[in-house]
Amino acid sequence: MTSKDTILKVEHLSMRFGGLMAINDFSFEAKRGEITALIGPNGAGKTTVFNCITGFYKPTMGMISLHQKSGKEYLLERLPDFMITREAKVARTFQNIRLFSGLTVLENLLVAQHNKLMKASGYTILGLLGSPLYKREAKKAIETAAHWLERADLIDRADDPAGDLPYGAQRRLEIARAMCTGPELLCLDEPAAGLNPKESLALNTLLRSIRDEGTSLLLIEHDMSVVMEISDHVVVLEYGQKISDGTPDHVKNDPKVIAAYLGVDDEEVTEVIAEVESLDGGAKA
Repeated sequence: MTSKDTILKVEHLSMRFGGLMAINDFSFEAKRGEITALIGPNGAGKTTVFNCITGFYKPTMGMISLHQKSGKEYLLERLPDFMITREAKVARTFQNIRLFSGLTVLENLLVAQHNKLMKASGYTILGLLGSPLYKREAKKAIETAAHWLERADLIDRADDPAGDLPYGAQRRLEIARAMCTGPELLCLDEPAAGLNPKESLALNTLLRSIRDEGTSLLLIEHDMSVVMEISDHVVVLEYGQKISDGTPDHVKNDPKVIAAYLGVDDEEVTEVIAEVESLDGGAKA
């Protein structure tokens, strides 16, 4: 049974850019072994939250704690970005795909294991001499890459340039590359963006399998069909503040969420709900 303790805790997070408060006193928790989705209208501050968690930004205020299975705790806002990946075991993909398009599919996954290979090589000399340690680590790296190529249904394309893959396959490759770092928390920025229904289905299958094998996921996503199908927990942002937090069913029926996505004022929420309910009633009839 997967433990449902907290892996990520964000407390009173605020991020100011000059006179703009992009995130304002934002708090939430992500449970271990779950898929947590961070959603909201364009400009709500979702990517800013991701950038604070993964070290691209240092928040103006607040605490971000990562709790590993081993019991170690890391305060992410205090760590350099490379240590968030290497020590805290947080991996990330981006909204815009960032593969090494000129390298092969396999080489992209080996690059993700660069730190371990460099350490085993003695930072070059042991690798040049073909030391047993380096050979063992190189073999492990290839085995890990092959495992994730199988999982991402890309093993037949291992020797092809990554840039030659279809868009959906590139998305899966980027996720496989992140998984080669051995993360405890995988952060995905709009993984379903630009995918057709068949590609979205393949993505959903991959993400659920990653969760079921013990890696926790935090994702930003605009495709509500993906969010509602695979998420265990949904957090909603609007103008940098949390407006809802709960199960997918709770969130999709929250009047504040409906109002935010339809772009209406708070005083119009009751009217919006009444209209939605009347439409639902008509559909059932």
